[in-house]
Amino acid sequence: MRIAAVAFGVAAMAVATAAAAQSPEDLLKKNGCTACHAIDKKIVGPAYMDVSEKYRNDKGAAAKLFEKVKKGGSGVWGQVPMPPNPQVSDADLKQMLAFILDLHNKKAAPAKK
Repeated sequence: MRIAAVAFGVAAMAVATAAAAQSPEDLLKKNGCTACHAIDKKIVGPAYMDVSEKYRNDKGAAAKLFEKVKKGGSGVWGQVPMPPNPQVSDADLKQMLAFILDLHNKKAAPAKK
């Protein structure tokens, strides 16, 4: 009986760890962001690469975008408003924003001639 309890505990920890270790891309999908956004092209909202480029030198970008995602907004990227997303956990949102804001650093370097 004791071995079964230990095995159950280990299995529960493994499941919790796997859930906590979701990639930013998985979090974007899980939270429905990819319905309106893609990494490299505009869908309804801007491409994440464009967001990264726009805010690349803005030290307050993560905080601004955190509020924008949670509360919604419009006017920065056009007239289509982004609805509020209060259901997105703070931890998920911080991880997703860090990924998005770092995309400009992941651009392919130009080919050397």
